Parts: sequence; C-alpha cells; structure tokens
Amino acid sequence: MTSIFPSAPPVHPVLAEVVRSGFTEGHHRGSLVVLAADGSVEHALGDPAAPVFPRSSNKPMQAAAVLRAGLDLSGERLALAAASHSGEDFHLDLVRTMLAEHGLKPDDLQTPPDLPLDPVEAEAYLAAGRVREPLTMNCSGKHAAMLAVCLRNGWDTATYLDPAHPLQRLVGQVVAEAAGEPVAAVGTDGCGAPLMAIGLVGLARAFRSFVLAEPGTAERRVADAMREHPEYVAGTRRPDTWLMREVPGTLSKMGAEAVQAVALADGRALAFKIDDGSTRALGPVLARSLELLGVDAPVVSRIGRAPLLGGAAEVGAIRAAF
Repeated sequence: MTSIFPSAPPVHPVLAEVVRSGFTEGHHRGSLVVLAADGSVEHALGDPAAPVFPRSSNKPMQAAAVLRAGLDLSGERLALAAASHSGEDFHLDLVRTMLAEHGLKPDDLQTPPDLPLDPVEAEAYLAAGRVREPLTMNCSGKHAAMLAVCLRNGWDTATYLDPAHPLQRLVGQVVAEAAGEPVAAVGTDGCGAPLMAIGLVGLARAFRSFVLAEPGTAERRVADAMREHPEYVAGTRRPDTWLMREVPGTLSKMGAEAVQAVALADGRALAFKIDDGSTRALGPVLARSLELLGVDAPVVSRIGRAPLLGGAAEVGAIRAAF
C-alpha cells in the first residue's frame, strides 16, 4: 500500500539537552563537523555533508566577493561588510558613513525594516520612541558594501539582490570555491539577499580556507578584518566577538537558524547546524565543539553557559550532549 504521507526526515543525534530541576525536558538535534589542521574530518555527527543554508555564516564569502569585484574596503568597514551587527550606535554610525562615502542614503538599502539584533539595544531603541528602519537591520553593513561595489562597476543598484545580478553570480562563485563543492540550492535570506546552500563540511572548509589564504587575497583580507575588529562583526555582548577577541587568530561567524562556523589560525575548523533553529542551544554546542578542537580558554565556559531560570533562581541549564 502506498503511503500518503511524505517520508520522514532523517533523525539527527542530540546535540544539546534541556535539563530543568534535574529533569530532561527537551532536546536539540543537529549535525556537526570538526576538521583537523590538515583539513581532514576529525569528528562528525549527523549528516554534515547534507546541504544547509548557512545564513549569515556565508557573510565572509559575500564580503570577499565585494572585494574581488573591486571595492576597496579595509578595517572596520570590511568587518562591518561581513557582519550581523547588533545595532549599537557605533555600528549604525559606520553604516551611515559608508553609505555617504559613496553618495548613498539609508533609503537606498533594500534591507527590511528591523529593530537592533541585540535585545538590550532593541529595548533602548524602542524606549527612545524609534521605529524599525532598514539601517538598523543587522545586515545593513553588507548591503551598504554591495551597493557601493555596484556603483563602482556601473551595475544596476535597483536589482542588486537579484540572483542573476553580476555581483550575486560572483558571490555564488566565491562560495563554491571556498567550500570546495557546488552550490546545492539558492534561496532568499532574511535580509533579501540570495542565499547559497552548501554542506557543513564545505562551510568549515570555507572558513579554514579564509584563515589559511595568502596575505593580500580577498579571503585573507576579510578574515584579518573580522579578527582585528570583531566588535564590528557582531557586538559587545556577542559570542563571535568574545571568541575572536580572546582566542587570537580565530575566525567565527554565526548564522540564523542556529548555524555556526569557526576556524582557528592553524586551520582547525568546525561547523554545525541545530535542526530546530534554536539559538538558545548554540552556545553550549559551540563551547563543546571548541573543546573538541582543543581550545582551552576561559571564553569557552563563558560561551557555553546557558542557565534556565525558575522564578528568579537558576534551576537548570541547556548543555551539550556529545
């Protein structure tokens, strides 16, 4: 008899468990890969070869494409072009500056209106009586760089988010080259930009290729800018910033739907995706993955801490399960 129900998706292993008052009340499943310094797979859970949308973990590749297309960016500007910024004042001020430097205005951004990504910033923003704006959306630095490179090359700015646009075709090429595998699918990210799917092994390989790239290449310039100015990549209260600041040479970038990629200076790398997209489990899974990479630093415990509250008291935690 033919079933009328679609086949069930694969059941991936538990990466994190939710433990409240000594009782395990939930699980977060997913896939993960850890690469050794030589690029070989050292640890794997789930199906890390299956394509996923890396979401904002693709931003280093998007920033490298902007450089390859001829835009001269460096320092904080280049870090912000690869950012999911928190919407802190210094982020928004630099996005405005980057736009003005190229004769652009915040209205030229095609990011959707949004609040600051950081909850503390979002509360202060709303308390000040402000409303959602395209500038405040966490991808506005990336979009400012994309608009600027379009102007430099005489490319249409009205269609800069079209997958067929010259810039987005170049992004796809950079993603495939860095990952060492073809793009499996093209979708639309939350900011409206085209989004290229690759496997987690390919994502880890891409981050590894950026930290090991020759100095002066687009890939190495992006990696260096992100590592030198991590507060512009994320924000003052974000794990990517803490990790890049406190473990020298580390490249780290999270993505929506609980994606994370990290590469150490010697080429060790990791990538994972939590199936249900829950970012509450991201810290504990990242911390355990860093331990598997051999990272021994106080920041690992800080990243991995995810307490559960009962009233005002701490009664449990989300913890890695591998």
